[in-house]
Amino acid sequence: MEFGEIMEAVGRLMDAAGVAAIVAGAVLASVFAVPRLVRRQAGVYEQFRRFLGRSILLGLELLVAADIIRTVAISPTLESVAVLAAIVLIRTFLSWSLELEITGKWPWQGRAAQAPGTPAVAKDE
Repeated sequence: MEFGEIMEAVGRLMDAAGVAAIVAGAVLASVFAVPRLVRRQAGVYEQFRRFLGRSILLGLELLVAADIIRTVAISPTLESVAVLAAIVLIRTFLSWSLELEITGKWPWQGRAAQAPGTPAVAKDE
């Protein structure tokens, strides 16, 4: 196997890991939410949304890593780097939007800066 083929395989593996993280997160969020929903516990929707959002964030990070690996290692042309920059920009915007939805604050804001009326999120959640 040549270097390019190995990097392509690694890129595909990272893509699969990103998709798996999103799918597994959706399944686990549902599995955790259903029993709590049946017992009519409070805050089920918010916790489901937070878990799912974090899974999507993880998946996006893995997908960006796969794009970087393939672009830099396989075809480092000016055009491919420009496409990568656009993809990373779009996915970064999505990540920031999800972070805002999950936590109520932008990623660069500290823990102290929290939207009014948003419950505090424990570190281990």
